[in-house]
Amino acid sequence: MRVLVILLVLAALFWAVTLWRAARHEARAEAAFPPTGQFLEIDGTRVHAVVSGSGPDVVLIHGSSGSTRDMTFRLAPALADRFRVIALDRPGLGYTDRIGQGGASIAQQADLLRRAAQELGAERPIVLGHSYGGAVALAWAVNHPDALSALVPVASPSHPWDTPLDPLYRVTSSAPGSAVVIPMLTAYVPDSYVESTLASVFDPQDVPEGYAAHFGPGLSLRRTAMRANARQRANLLAEIEALHGRYGDIAVPTEIVHGTADTTVGLSIHSQPLLAAVPGAVLTRLEGIGHMAHQVEPDAVAAAVDRAAARAGLR
Repeated sequence: MRVLVILLVLAALFWAVTLWRAARHEARAEAAFPPTGQFLEIDGTRVHAVVSGSGPDVVLIHGSSGSTRDMTFRLAPALADRFRVIALDRPGLGYTDRIGQGGASIAQQADLLRRAAQELGAERPIVLGHSYGGAVALAWAVNHPDALSALVPVASPSHPWDTPLDPLYRVTSSAPGSAVVIPMLTAYVPDSYVESTLASVFDPQDVPEGYAAHFGPGLSLRRTAMRANARQRANLLAEIEALHGRYGDIAVPTEIVHGTADTTVGLSIHSQPLLAAVPGAVLTRLEGIGHMAHQVEPDAVAAAVDRAAARAGLR
């Protein structure tokens, strides 16, 4: 009995230290990478928006584990001389509040971000989404066809796939994983580990100099962000299965951009079928480019926005 009591005391002490370390890690990350934009209140949900430039409105939606910092590194500056660029943190990530406990579906995220854009006066923006953010952009186009003028999915998942969910997300999206594993990851995984994983995300290109320092890896390791991201990733396949049959209803100019060397979101599985599904869509294949096209070829992605604007009569 005494041994059991000692073990329980040690476990309690370990858990108290873990929670303290997690909170300290989060505080350091938020101090080092504070919000750089403004906050909007949408039915009680705080949405973080970074606005730059002037001209026709373009909304930028980041991918998994990201924030507005991903979009403001190279792409927003490449557009801000001729567009008003609105970069938005998705729910639970960056500095936008989480919606509920389920991670928020792509439809819920699209609705929230649409209303945030409208709060900023962007009634019918061009909507660009990268990776998971591209799925949110597709949900925006399908569910709110009168609330955008053009669509630019970049390396976006769009159609069902047959590869299993990453083991990390299988664990962290579960109730025990969310309660136990995520706090331990926040407490004990250093920011340098996130920085090291960027190489695989950018492969076969190198991570641009200064990207990690701008991106803020510690923001992705916060407990709220990890829980939201895990549930979003776990739910995405089912949501895509429900959405992809409706792409034929998209009537706005659509400029798809995808790297031919993308092994994270396959071109042949996603953007090629999307090209066939959306009336009048155009696909730009970036030869030899991996998943992070908006970082390694920002001018090519910006050119797609220019074409979308011209097709929508905004140029």
